[in-house]
Amino acid sequence: MKQQTEPPAAEVRIRLPRGLARELFTLRWDPLPKMSRPRWLAWLPHVVLCYVAIPCGVLTGMQLNDHKVYGSAVVVLSLLTSASVVLSMFRPVAAWWLGLVTAGLVAWAIHDHVGPGQSWPWTAAGPFTLAPVLLMVALRVPPRVTASVIGITLTLNGLADIVLRPPHSQTIIGGVALLFGFVGLLGYALRATRLAHGKLARQETLTEEERARRALLEERSRIARELHDVVAHHMSVISIQAQVAPHLVENPSEELKENLAGIRENALEALTELRRVLGVLRSERPDDPANPHHPQPTLGELDGLVDNVRGAGLDVTTEIAGIRRPLTPGVELTAYRIVQEALSNALRHAPGSRVEVGIAYGPRDLHLCVANSAPTRPAPPSPGAGHGLLGMRERAGMLGGELAAGPRPDGGYEVSAVLPMDPQDLPAVPDSETKRAS
Repeated sequence: MKQQTEPPAAEVRIRLPRGLARELFTLRWDPLPKMSRPRWLAWLPHVVLCYVAIPCGVLTGMQLNDHKVYGSAVVVLSLLTSASVVLSMFRPVAAWWLGLVTAGLVAWAIHDHVGPGQSWPWTAAGPFTLAPVLLMVALRVPPRVTASVIGITLTLNGLADIVLRPPHSQTIIGGVALLFGFVGLLGYALRATRLAHGKLARQETLTEEERARRALLEERSRIARELHDVVAHHMSVISIQAQVAPHLVENPSEELKENLAGIRENALEALTELRRVLGVLRSERPDDPANPHHPQPTLGELDGLVDNVRGAGLDVTTEIAGIRRPLTPGVELTAYRIVQEALSNALRHAPGSRVEVGIAYGPRDLHLCVANSAPTRPAPPSPGAGHGLLGMRERAGMLGGELAAGPRPDGGYEVSAVLPMDPQDLPAVPDSETKRAS
C-alpha cells in the first residue's frame, strides 16, 4: 500500500476550526506593546486606555438609567464595561468575551424597559463602549481572528435583534456593523504597520552586523596582502643570499654548498607556496595601493602623511620620544596604518580640531597615541564610515599588542596602542599545537 502523504480534505476542514477555536477561547497573556521612541512615551497607550475605560463605564450607567434601570445592577454592569477595556491591555480575547457578555447582560437588563424609538439590543452608546476592546483585539491577533471576533459579535447581535427585539424598538445593526468594521480595519492597518516597522528594525540590525563583518573581512584581507609583501620580500632575500654565499667563500666545502642549496630550495618552495595561498588576495589593478610593485609604508614616511593631513585643514603636531630605530616590517607597517587611520578619523569626524601624534620608542614596546580636540564645526556626513577601529584592533592584536580608543573629557577623541617591537616577544605556540597543526 502506498503511504498517504497528505491528509484528507475532511481532516483539513476539521483542523482549521480547531486552530481558530484555540485562538478564540484563550486566556493567553498578550500585553500591549510599549512605545520605544521616545522612551518617556512608553506607557502612554496604557494611560490613555485607562482613561477611556472610565467614560465607557459612565456611559453604560447613564444608558441604563435612561432605560429606567437602577440599583446595584447599574454599578456592576458599569464596572464590568470598564474592566473589559482595562483587561484588553493584557488579555485582548478574554476582554472581548467579557465585553460581549456584559453587552448581553445590558440587553437583558433593558429588555423590558425599551420604549418607542429606543434601540435594542444595543443602547445608543453601547457599541462605542465595546469598540475600544475590538480595536485592542485587532491590534494583537491575526486578521482571521479579528474577522471571527467581529463576525461572532454581529451574528449574535443579529440573532437577538430578529428573535428577541421588543415591540416598538428600533435596530441599529447597520450602524454597529459599520463601526465595528471600521475599528477592525483600523486595528489591522496599525498592526500591519507595527509588524513592518519591527521587521525593518531587525533587518537594519542584521544589515549593520553584516556591514561590520564585511568590513572586518576586508581589513583582514588587506592585512594578509600587506604581510604577503613583507614575507615574500624577505624570503626572496634569503633565497638570493643563499645562492650568492658560496661565491663569497674561497674553496667552500661540499657540505656548505649542500646546506646553502637546501636553504635556497626551501626558501623558494616556501615563497611559491606563500604566493599560491595568499597571491589570490592581490589586486589585479595596477594602480591599486596593494600592488606588489608598490613598497609598503613605514614610520619613516610619517612626515609625508602628516603634511597631507595638514593640507586638508587639520592642525597636526608630532612628538617622538625615545631612540628612534628601525623596527621589524610588520611593526612598522602596523604602526603606520594605525596612525593613518586615526588621522583619517579625526579629519572625517572632527573638522577644525587640533591633533597630537605621539610615538614613544620603549625598550620592548612601541607606544602610539593620536588624540584630537573637540571639532570646531559640524562634521559632514560620511556614508560607509565607522569600521576603522576594527581594522586597527585587528592589526594590533595580530602582533600581540593592545589598542584602546574612546572620547576625551574635553569632547575630543583618543586612540592609543602598544605594539611589541620584537616578534620574539609574541607568545610561542606550544609543541602540542605545532604537532596538531602539522
